[in-house]
Amino acid sequence: MAGQMESLVYGALVTISVLLSIQAAHILYLMIYTWDQDVGELTKAPEELIEPRLSFTAIVPARHEEEVIATTLERMVHCNYPTTLLQVIVVCSVDDTGTIDRVAEKIDDLRREGLYNAELVVFDDLPINKPHGLNCALQRAQGEVVTIFDAEDEMHPEILRVINTVMSTEGVNIVQAGVQLMNYGSNWYSTFNVLEYFFWFKSRLHHHAKHNSIPLGGNTCFFSRELLARVGGWDETNLTEDAEIGLRMSSLGEHVRVMYDDRYVTKEETPPSLGQFIKQRTRWNQGFMQTLRKGTWRQMPTFHQRFLACYTLAFPYAQALLGLYTPVALLLIFVLHTPVPVALVSFIPVLLLIAHFLTAAVGLREFTDAHGMVPSRTTVVKMAFMWIPYQLVLAYAAVRALRRQLSGQGNWEKTKHVGAHRTTLENEEVRSGA
Repeated sequence: MAGQMESLVYGALVTISVLLSIQAAHILYLMIYTWDQDVGELTKAPEELIEPRLSFTAIVPARHEEEVIATTLERMVHCNYPTTLLQVIVVCSVDDTGTIDRVAEKIDDLRREGLYNAELVVFDDLPINKPHGLNCALQRAQGEVVTIFDAEDEMHPEILRVINTVMSTEGVNIVQAGVQLMNYGSNWYSTFNVLEYFFWFKSRLHHHAKHNSIPLGGNTCFFSRELLARVGGWDETNLTEDAEIGLRMSSLGEHVRVMYDDRYVTKEETPPSLGQFIKQRTRWNQGFMQTLRKGTWRQMPTFHQRFLACYTLAFPYAQALLGLYTPVALLLIFVLHTPVPVALVSFIPVLLLIAHFLTAAVGLREFTDAHGMVPSRTTVVKMAFMWIPYQLVLAYAAVRALRRQLSGQGNWEKTKHVGAHRTTLENEEVRSGA
């Protein structure tokens, strides 16, 4: 009986190790996809920009963003695009009096400058969340192209001219441009968070776009307004309305042009505290779970599209199971004397984890070079020590999302923004002598 139980444990250990190895190898492939496929040049922005043709409505959903919203609005209105072709809408709930006052004050300042293309939309109904705000603003949108920027975003002043060129010359209805967290040195987890964005937008999304099964990002995404109206806007019950609408568009056969060019990325910040980071990641995980359950992805025409969507949306479940499995695995190290073949197989995920870390370290070098930064020599050493704790934090957030999903909790947990990416950029400029 004891021998049978031991065999079952060994079998389970080998099975789990093989599955983890396959998962880890696939994620590693997605991390290096654009380099492996040598398509990096095809994903960049055009070198020559045409004259402005398209009109844009930029929606900025805001909730308790008093610290950052005025600077964001200032930057957007003064971008290098004709004001006659740009409408900027800040949208927030009626109870957010702090943000409303700051936006109203900024709009008054802009009008004294002779700029009248910014407006405030205030809604007084439920739900109080980002997708509902987007739908309210969409009703006031006048531009041919609708885009979203978050309240803390630092958009590139040329990005609308770039998108105008891409959409006019390539005839696409959706463009996902690059978003990049910048403050990689703010705390122990920020480096990993920055690199996740780097590999997601620079590499992985291109794989999804190639197979037309893409969860879109939450901002710097550009839609034909007619297309948005036709599909009824965003799902107001979903915590990741961006991913959901991307997969919904994919099921309709819409091609998404993904463009990551270091010169034109929208710059953002990592969450300012570990608690805020966990809440943000919990929301993303739960939103993927909601989208998986909704099942829009089942309407995609090919098996490969459906598999890729299901695989992506189900990943939080796998991450939650990994989190629950980790303490068991640690216990087995001390109580189980495994045969050599079983031990060798169970070590494969560790080797792949090391490969992930080395890839991330190379990615850090490429990211900092692209933005004129010089990371501290101790940054990679800190990454090595905190790599496993970071994976455990991600697993905890997935378990937390699963608990919320099973208990029926669907409220929106707000992520605080303090403009840390802007402070970091100023410091880097001083450091480099700019």
